[in-house]
Amino acid sequence: MTWIAAVARLRARRETGVLVTVATVRGHAPRDAGAKLVVGRNGTWGSIGGGNVEAVAIDRAREMIAAAKPEPELIDFALNDKVTNQHGVQCCGGTVQVLLEPLPVVNAVAIFGVGHVGLELARILARQDLDLHLIDSRSDILTEERLDVLADAVAQVHVHHTPLLPEEVLEELPRGTHVLIMTHDHAEDAALCDAALRTDHLGSIGLIGSAAKWVRFRKRLSTEGGHDDATIDRIKTPIGLADITGKEPATIAVSVAADLLRTFETGAN
Repeated sequence: MTWIAAVARLRARRETGVLVTVATVRGHAPRDAGAKLVVGRNGTWGSIGGGNVEAVAIDRAREMIAAAKPEPELIDFALNDKVTNQHGVQCCGGTVQVLLEPLPVVNAVAIFGVGHVGLELARILARQDLDLHLIDSRSDILTEERLDVLADAVAQVHVHHTPLLPEEVLEELPRGTHVLIMTHDHAEDAALCDAALRTDHLGSIGLIGSAAKWVRFRKRLSTEGGHDDATIDRIKTPIGLADITGKEPATIAVSVAADLLRTFETGAN
C-alpha cells in the first residue's frame, strides 16, 4: 500500500496516525529526502530506510498517537558508529532529519435538514477538512443537481435520505459527531432532539429556532421524554453567534458555522 493510500485509509476509518518524512539528507543515508512512512496505532506503511532511524521514528510516532494534542516534530540522526542508538548501529556516514506530522481524526458534523439554511451551512462547512453528513427526509432536497454546489468539497460528504425515521441515522454517526437540527418539520426536530439526548456518543447538539419553540420543546422533552434538566441542557439553542442577528439563510449559516468552528477550537461539546 502506498503512503497516500495509507493516509486515506486511516482517514476513512477515523483512526489517528503520523506521517513520517525524510526531510533532509546530508551525505550517505538509506533513503533520499522525501521518503515517507505512515504509522498507525497497529500498523505501518512505507519505509524511510529501516534500521535505527525507522525504529526510533515509529516509537516516537506511537507516543504521539497516544498524546492528546501532538505537534509536528523534527528528529535529527547521525549515521555513524560513534553514536549510541536504541535499535542498532547505522554507519552510512551521513545525517538525516526526519519530520513527524500528526494525522488526527477529523471532526464530524451532521446537518439534519438540508433546506435553505442547511444547504448554505453545508456549502461553508464543505470547505473544511471534516466528515460532513447531510440528512433529510425529502428526496427532492438531496438531488445531485441541488447538491452540485458541494462538488469541489474539501470535506468528505455523506448523504442520507431517510424518508421515515431520520433519527435512526444518529446511531450510525461517528463518535463525537456534532449534530445540528434544522429540519422543515418541528415534529421531526422534536423527535431528533429526544433521540439525540438518548445517544451517548455524540458531540455537541444544536437546534435552530426561536425562544418560543424551545420553551415548547423543553417542556416536551421533560414531561414526555423523561429527560432531566442537566440532560436537556446538552442541547444548545439558539445556535450561532448571538451578535449576528440577520435572518437571511446565508447569514444564519455563517453565524452557525463560526460558532461551530469555535467549538472545534475549544474542544467543547
